[in-house]
Amino acid sequence: MGVVVAAAFAAGWVDAVVGGGGLVLIPVMLASTGLSPAGALATNKATAIAGTASAAITMVRRVGVPRHTWAYAVIAGVLAACGALAVSIVPAEIVRPLIIVLLLAVGVFVALRPSFGTEAGAPTVTPRRVALGGLLVAAIGFYDGVFGPGTGMFIIMGLTSIFSQAFLRSAAMAKVINVATNIGALAVFIAGGFVVWKLVIVLAVANVLGAQLGARTALKGGSTLVRWALLVLVVVLCARLGWQEMHNSLS
Repeated sequence: MGVVVAAAFAAGWVDAVVGGGGLVLIPVMLASTGLSPAGALATNKATAIAGTASAAITMVRRVGVPRHTWAYAVIAGVLAACGALAVSIVPAEIVRPLIIVLLLAVGVFVALRPSFGTEAGAPTVTPRRVALGGLLVAAIGFYDGVFGPGTGMFIIMGLTSIFSQAFLRSAAMAKVINVATNIGALAVFIAGGFVVWKLVIVLAVANVLGAQLGARTALKGGSTLVRWALLVLVVVLCARLGWQEMHNSLS
């Protein structure tokens, strides 16, 4: 149990800084608790809501988010629920290779553009860009319901590109949107009876503590820290998804 609680704390920290905490918590739950994959995913979503929401409150208070963030959250939450309902018709074997390619493209782009996401200038907000952002979060929300890994990172990258804004501002927006995607997908898992609530209560406390530390770490390190955390996440995600792809092809 102690290992799972520690993983929930670490997942909260990772989620608050750049997203991807599920990469930490889900494998530990599968290895240590005997939960089914659906049960682990559902319990992770319920746990992550607490931590992500607490980090979102902290970052929104310090950084602030534009009004269209809240509309994005609604859109992404609805599409995440749709994705969770459609998960059985989108095989992971098809999604995984596409995500690996996309992750590699993101990593190369960020590595070759040191100034991307670290500029201190004012964001560029136009009706066209706001609409494009809505399409982006709809697609990522659906992806989070279907598959999930890297959702926060994709939101940060997309919003930074669309609005030409700093990573830290995008990270604050991503936290609000990610809470909504977790809620949307979780509603479907609750209806299916997959959530282990006794485990959630314990893990949520650890996740909130980790998320608060992570939010303060991100605020202190600024966009530069988020940039490096994003690059590390790209490497970890590619390694994990690549290993899964190889394991499945050999089995």
